[in-house]
Amino acid sequence: MAESFYVFSNGELQRKDNVLRITAADGKFKDIKVEMTRDLYIFGEVSLNTKALNYAGQLSIPLHFFNYYGFYTGSFYPKEVNVSGKLLINQVKHYTDEGKRLTIAREFILAGSHNILRNIRYYNERTCDLNDAITEIKILRNSILQVKDVSELMGIEGSIRKCYYKSWNNIINQNIDFQKRIKNPPDNMINALISFVNTLVYTTCLAEIYKTQLNPTLSYLHSPSERRFSLCLDISEVFKPLISDRLIFSLLNKRMITEADFLQESNFCYLKENGRKKLLQEYDEVLKRTIQHKVLNKSVSYRHLIRLECYKLIKHLMDDKKYEGFKIWW
Repeated sequence: MAESFYVFSNGELQRKDNVLRITAADGKFKDIKVEMTRDLYIFGEVSLNTKALNYAGQLSIPLHFFNYYGFYTGSFYPKEVNVSGKLLINQVKHYTDEGKRLTIAREFILAGSHNILRNIRYYNERTCDLNDAITEIKILRNSILQVKDVSELMGIEGSIRKCYYKSWNNIINQNIDFQKRIKNPPDNMINALISFVNTLVYTTCLAEIYKTQLNPTLSYLHSPSERRFSLCLDISEVFKPLISDRLIFSLLNKRMITEADFLQESNFCYLKENGRKKLLQEYDEVLKRTIQHKVLNKSVSYRHLIRLECYKLIKHLMDDKKYEGFKIWW
C-alpha cells in the first residue's frame, strides 16, 4: 500500500535511475521507493530540478512544501490523469448557479457542524460540562437551512467554530489559555497545532481529489479565487472534526505533545521538528484507522472515507444521487 513520505533533512532531491534520492550536504543519501509512495511532504531546505519533478509527475506523486516554521507554502500537483470534460462542465454549472452552489455548500457545513457536535457530546458525556456549547451550536445549525447565500452560510460556520473553540479549554487537560483562533501567525500551542494539522488534512484531501475526476480548483463553500486548490478546503470542513480535532485532543490529553515541543516567541508559536515528527506519525495512524461502513458494509479507512466523499460529490454533480456530507455515527 502506498504511503506518504516525509523529508526533514536538508539537501538535494534528484532522480536516480528508478528512484527519487534525497542527498544531504555530507553526501549521505536515502532512496525513496516511488512505487510505495503516495505523496511527498518536504519540510527541509531541499533543492530539486525539473528531472525530479518530471519523474514525480510521471508517477503521479504530488509534492507538498513547508517552510522553516512548518507552515504550508504550496504543492506540486502532477498533470491530471483522470479527466472528464462532462464532469468539469457540471462542476462549473453547479458553481455558477447560485442555488446549486448553495445546496452543496450548505451540506458541507451541515455535515461539519454535526461532526463538531459529536466531538462535544463525547466529552460532555465523560468529564466536561459542555451543555451550553451544545445548545448554542444546535441553534446555529437550525439556521443553516434558512440562509440565502454562501457568504451568510460562512458567517454561521464562523459562529459555530467560535463557540466550538470556546469549549476546548474544558476538553483539553493541559493548562493552555486558548481564547480564540489566531492563524497568522499562531500565538499559542493550540493555534499552532490547529494550523499544522489542518494543513495536513487539506493536503490529504488534495491527494484524494487527485485520484478522482474532480477539478480541485472549482469549489462551492470557499471561493475559487481565494486559493488555487479550494475544493480540498470544502471537503476538509467535513473531516477536520474527525481527523484534525480528535488528533489534537488526543495528543494534548495524553501529553504526547507538550510545551517542550514548541518554540514560543513574543507573538509567535510553532512546532519544533521533533514535535512535527511525533505528530506526523500519529496522523498517519489516524488515516489508517478503520470503521465498518454502514452502506458498503465493509471496513473502510479514514483516508478512504475522504475518497468516498469525492465520489459522492461526483454523483451529485452528474445528477445521479443527491450529495449528503459524511456524518460521524459512532
